[in-house]
This record gives sequence, C-alpha cells and structure tokens, in this order.
Amino acid sequence: MATWSVQDAKNRFSAVIEAARAKPQTVTKHGKPAVVVVDAAEFNRLQRLDQAEAPSLPDLLLAMPQDDEEFERIRLRPRDLDL
Repeated sequence: MATWSVQDAKNRFSAVIEAARAKPQTVTKHGKPAVVVVDAAEFNRLQRLDQAEAPSLPDLLLAMPQDDEEFERIRLRPRDLDL
C-alpha cells in the first residue's frame, strides 16, 4: 500500500485518486497512518460485506456445541482476490 503525507496528498490529490483506483493509498499525519483512500467500487464491496452481518466471534463461540454435539457449518462465499 502506497503512503502519502498529508501535505503530499493535498498537493497531488489527483495522483492520490488515480493511485487509489489501483490499490488503497494510506495518508499519514505526523508520520502515523490517518486515513486510507480506496476506489469507490472497493468501498462498496466492503460495505456489502459489512451489511452481510456475519456473526461476531463471541456469538460463534457461544453457539459452539459442548462435548461431542454436532453443529451446523455456516456457508460463506470466499472473498475475491485480485492477484
């Protein structure tokens, strides 16, 4: 992931946008990551994943059967990878 300082990102905002279309861009403030600029399609994909309302880890752990009981596996579609 490419990194830009706030000043560089402000001065070259169009370049940040173009780069973000290919892969997320980190913008740092005082040397620490502040925000990430992502392509709109990637943002929408992440929102859909968030809205899928996958169960939380505590919910999954509490739902696990005790001892030798059977349990139903959750069918989730693996994410798409752009390699």
